[in-house]
Amino acid sequence: MAAQISSPAMPGTQTLRLRRQADALSKPAPPKRDRHAGLLQDQLRRSQRGPWTPGLSVAFRMLIMIRVGGAMYSNIQDCDEVFNFFEPLHYLFKGYGFQTWELSPEYAIRSWAYILLHFPATLVPGLLNATSKRSSFFAVRIMLGALCSFCEARFYRTVVEQMNYRMGRYLLFMLMFSAGMWNASTAFLPSSFAMYTTMLACSYWFKPSSNADAYRTLATTVYFALGAIVGWPFALAIAIPYVFEELAVYGHDKVGEGEWQKWFMTRLARLIGSGVVAATIFIPVVGIDSLAYNKLEITPWNIIRYNIFGGSERGPDLYGTEPWTFYFLNLILNFNVLLPLALASIPSLGITYRFDRRRLGFTRPGTNESSPFTLMALRLLPFYIWFAILTLQQHKEERFMYPVYPLLCFNAATTIYLVRGWMETTYVFFTKSPYQASKSSIFPWATFTIVGLSSVIGISRILALYHYYHAPLDVVSHFEFSELPRLLNVTGLLPEQIKRTGPSAKYEKDAPVDLTPIAMFGLNLCIGKEWYRFPGHFHVPHSVSVNFIKSGFDGMLPRHFVESTGSDALWKWDGTRFVPPDLNDLNREEPSRYVDPSTCDYLVDLDFPDRAGSASPLEPRYAVEEKTWERVACYKFLDASTSNPLTKLLWIPLSEWTSLNSYGDYCLLKNKARAEPRESKIWASG
Repeated sequence: MAAQISSPAMPGTQTLRLRRQADALSKPAPPKRDRHAGLLQDQLRRSQRGPWTPGLSVAFRMLIMIRVGGAMYSNIQDCDEVFNFFEPLHYLFKGYGFQTWELSPEYAIRSWAYILLHFPATLVPGLLNATSKRSSFFAVRIMLGALCSFCEARFYRTVVEQMNYRMGRYLLFMLMFSAGMWNASTAFLPSSFAMYTTMLACSYWFKPSSNADAYRTLATTVYFALGAIVGWPFALAIAIPYVFEELAVYGHDKVGEGEWQKWFMTRLARLIGSGVVAATIFIPVVGIDSLAYNKLEITPWNIIRYNIFGGSERGPDLYGTEPWTFYFLNLILNFNVLLPLALASIPSLGITYRFDRRRLGFTRPGTNESSPFTLMALRLLPFYIWFAILTLQQHKEERFMYPVYPLLCFNAATTIYLVRGWMETTYVFFTKSPYQASKSSIFPWATFTIVGLSSVIGISRILALYHYYHAPLDVVSHFEFSELPRLLNVTGLLPEQIKRTGPSAKYEKDAPVDLTPIAMFGLNLCIGKEWYRFPGHFHVPHSVSVNFIKSGFDGMLPRHFVESTGSDALWKWDGTRFVPPDLNDLNREEPSRYVDPSTCDYLVDLDFPDRAGSASPLEPRYAVEEKTWERVACYKFLDASTSNPLTKLLWIPLSEWTSLNSYGDYCLLKNKARAEPRESKIWASG
């Protein structure tokens, strides 16, 4: 701003007036983006104000509130998350934990580089004076939830700007309230990491390509490569339609006669150059993994080699196979009506191309121009490719589908928008009045009903997962925050100011107890048939040993890492480089894993009263052996095999609904014979 002295009408007086700089006056305001400039365009209400679509910041804040809730209350869906990722992270954090065969230098199919990315989050609670390792577990989850929220918000805004603002709104609510995204968003798994990078890659890819926009190609390629190299190498298959578009679809380019070869070579050189830049991600990953395993290791290749070229005796099928219907049923459970809508997206696009072509923003492309139909179809194709690839595999797991969860929602949002377009076109055809159609409330109510119904079912499923299957986390929480303080109390080791009296003494989480004296007892916490629901050492206080007892499972269980002697160092080289002789890649049982149940001070076990007759010598009903085991705490756990087919899938806060289910007791048990001499002795003066 510049000051200028001016003389008004009154003589002998002066005033000070501020004047804008000349360059500020000449700088044009940025043009307002046309909300009908996407690949899919509304044909009604074009001059009216569009519906509310929150910006990036607001969308992020909406999403992160839900993701933090998921970080705090969602279950651990897969034992692979605990034993292959949380346990080695705990080893870096505290110097001990469980080690699987995948983390042995002999096989090296898990990346320490990926695990190390999450290590800083474990230190945050300590900086805030938190005393429980449990806080570090939730800090990792909250970090993942925040990262996922940003990726989702970016993905949503890209759909709003590049596809259609209504589609973006549908997508946002699908991401927020689907049970699938609730589970995947905060999971410490490479497939979840690949989901994050897929959303970021698509936020660039969904912009039409152009030879003038090299950064789009670079960013898309780098994010797809990041998900494959740091996360899960098989996720690179999601990028197949993107590569095809880069090399064969004009996008925003208009190629004249005889210029195709030059155009193609420019695109090819740009894609190869971007691939070379993306390949540099291998440098830190290979470097960290090679240092950790003490030999040159390329873990993405190791994963591919084992799963594809492992031979007849090895490979993923050793860990279970599922029928071809597995993903259909699993995705219906996690996304309900969105799955059939997602699968109908390309057929719906074909119907729109035939009967409602103007919605695709064109009449007919020229000889050297790209059809919006082609561009839209390519963006819908990755979900189909991934779904087909995984369905053809014998070994199937829910987490394998995580990378395309957002794309499933995108495909479903596309179908809803296209169906709405058919309804509008049909309405106009019969009424001959676009004006009446623009004023009708039928169309918004139809889409609201579909998205709202999906959201309500998704929320009900999320609540079902918490109410029916949260017991494993409840049990370890009770062990740390109630049972161990009680033990210190009865043995005289609890500080005087927080002692409790009476049989119902409670020890609150917000008033943590120093559990250091527990080390003198040498407690042994055991798990049998519930080994795969063990939430990890982050939930078990230091100085409590966790061991397995024999159950009906006859496969390979993890072993304890070699405890690190350099506990203060960031890296525990002695454990990551040690080659255990008792780990194999054949899923062959190792008897040295087990301890005798009589040596266990505490035992975690699940008892189903309605299946009492199915108990076996290897899996007795410990919870009813009152002479040996005392029930310290038990929580309800759904018995899915004997429950109502509908009420076991969804949760409604009605006793008439939940009473149709059958429940077991997920219990923390105490060995009476070992507890009596310990608890009858006063170890410190009151």
